Amino acid sequence: MAQDIRSLLKEDTSEPPKLSKGHEARFEARLQTAFSEKKKPSNNTTFFFMKIAAVGLVLITLGIFGYQSLTKDETTPAIVDTTTEQTDTPLTPQITLGDLSPDLKKVEEFYTAGINVQLASLETSEENKDLIDGYMKRLSDLDAEYTRLTEELNTLGPTEATINALIDNLKLRLELLFKLKNKLKELKETDDEKYINMEA
Repeated sequence: MAQDIRSLLKEDTSEPPKLSKGHEARFEARLQTAFSEKKKPSNNTTFFFMKIAAVGLVLITLGIFGYQSLTKDETTPAIVDTTTEQTDTPLTPQITLGDLSPDLKKVEEFYTAGINVQLASLETSEENKDLIDGYMKRLSDLDAEYTRLTEELNTLGPTEATINALIDNLKLRLELLFKLKNKLKELKETDDEKYINMEA
């Protein structure tokens, strides 16, 4: 039964089937009706109003943010040192760490802002009052040392040792406040655990 296909095709004398007259034209007409582009009613007006609404929303948002940024209070944080000493000597302008260079001013502002933020966020209560007072005593000692170093800066002039000591003093104060926050957190967690154990 195995035969060569080529020989079978050569021997085949049948003619291919012919299409009826007009078959191609009818087929093209059906294709044309089935796949013709139907014009959909355009939503140009809806799309146009959506554009207007989006632009309006963007303008309102920009206006709100612009107004807030223009009316924002542009004050820089200052060191929370309310102690003032009365002296009989005339006041002369003091040179501070920030007066030496813009980079040192940024460093000083960074640390003083961090110190002020940490001081402002302390939550005092009767349970943690002694702990906070102990840390505040250390902070006041560091503040007195910072004042002494600033006086040294004014009398002897800027030296690398004095500048590094001033920066280290600011760093130490900020680290001390972070330690205080961690101690307060631990104290609060132990109090919470005691309360939970009492309920159980």
